[in-house]
Amino acid sequence: MFSTYHRTAILIFANSATEDAKQKAIPNTDTLFRELTKHTLREVQKTNIPYFHYTEKEQTGNSFGERFTNAIQSVFDLGFERIITIGNDTPQLKATHLVEAEKALRENKTVLGPSLDGGFYLMGLHKSNFDIDIFKRLPWQRFSLWNRISDVLKNTDCSIHSLPVLSDIDSLSDIQRLNAFRKSISKTLLKILSLLLKGHNNISNFFLQFYFTLTVHRLFNKGSPAVLHF
Repeated sequence: MFSTYHRTAILIFANSATEDAKQKAIPNTDTLFRELTKHTLREVQKTNIPYFHYTEKEQTGNSFGERFTNAIQSVFDLGFERIITIGNDTPQLKATHLVEAEKALRENKTVLGPSLDGGFYLMGLHKSNFDIDIFKRLPWQRFSLWNRISDVLKNTDCSIHSLPVLSDIDSLSDIQRLNAFRKSISKTLLKILSLLLKGHNNISNFFLQFYFTLTVHRLFNKGSPAVLHF
């Protein structure tokens, strides 16, 4: 059973690893998205905020926009007043980002966590500012999404609270880009990413080198390991 005591819920809108592997432009990604989902669930559970995971089995609608907005509406219909939406494709996502979003929502702010591809990895909304018809018409999965959704939210009675820009994973180039943020990625995910890149480009050697340096060096270094956040 869940409780609406906090009035805030987290919606993890993410397909199963098998379905993600079919849709992403990356070969052999079942293992990657299985681990990304585990990572996301671990960070969510640290917050003690009620959460719901909508895979393709729970989603309804013909387009991404319809499925996403229908999922948001279904959580609001359960009695929650605030919602934080996330996916499972942001390896830098941390519980601290979610806690910050929940705090901003309680302060009557709307929350957006921008991603490098022009979209967002997190959105925090109040029920009173959610119009399902308007949201269904947004340019989902397009580069113009950030500007359009920012315009919509600016017309509400809430100010916008922005989280740090993070990188999500949709293609091999996204994995390559994560090289610049390697210190914010877990050891397990780093190993999987490096193996995916192996044979595709030279940057995989850097990931592998970092991974082995991290695992071996920790035998001699007792300090805190480097860690990394709808």
